Amino acid sequence: MIDVVRADVLDEAHRRRIADVWVRGFAEDFAYFSSDPIVLGDAFAHLLLLERWYVALVDGEPAAVACLAEGDEEVLQPRAAEFRRHLGLVHGTITHLIVRNQFLGGHDGARLGLAEIGFVTTSPGYQGRGVATALLRHLLALPGYDEFVLRDIKDTNAAALGLYAKLGFTESGRRTVRGAQRAGFAEYVSMRLIRD
Repeated sequence: MIDVVRADVLDEAHRRRIADVWVRGFAEDFAYFSSDPIVLGDAFAHLLLLERWYVALVDGEPAAVACLAEGDEEVLQPRAAEFRRHLGLVHGTITHLIVRNQFLGGHDGARLGLAEIGFVTTSPGYQGRGVATALLRHLLALPGYDEFVLRDIKDTNAAALGLYAKLGFTESGRRTVRGAQRAGFAEYVSMRLIRD
């Protein structure tokens, strides 16, 4: 059975387990910060503004995560001291600057009623079992939103793009990323879904 809850209803002990799902799902993208998932989990757990994150639980265990923001809401709150504590003075400072520059800031068209869904990922052991689908269906059923957007999906992430299309999202734009070819993709894809 899959239960979807907002992360802040779980006890604080879940923060680290939620971070583990997140950093393992984006391990390739977060490799600059550290290639060790334990170090990444330690360094990134503090970032999560839990009231904006949702967790799909399978038998009580975090199996998939995603965040949801409206307007100018942020989903992360980076603290330089935490990065430095886990990654060292220089690397922690650089990581803090990168996270602030790359991960903060709303959608260009941000407004009330438009929800941006981000950082959708499923723990490897639960992939292909409908967990991300259940999580996204829960988010799409939340009241108060007339439009949903997803940004910066790698054009090579066929599984994610297929899932989003199956749920009714359509492509709304593409942007070329400098150096993306070295990372194995060409463009970031954005998608949107307008609720009837």
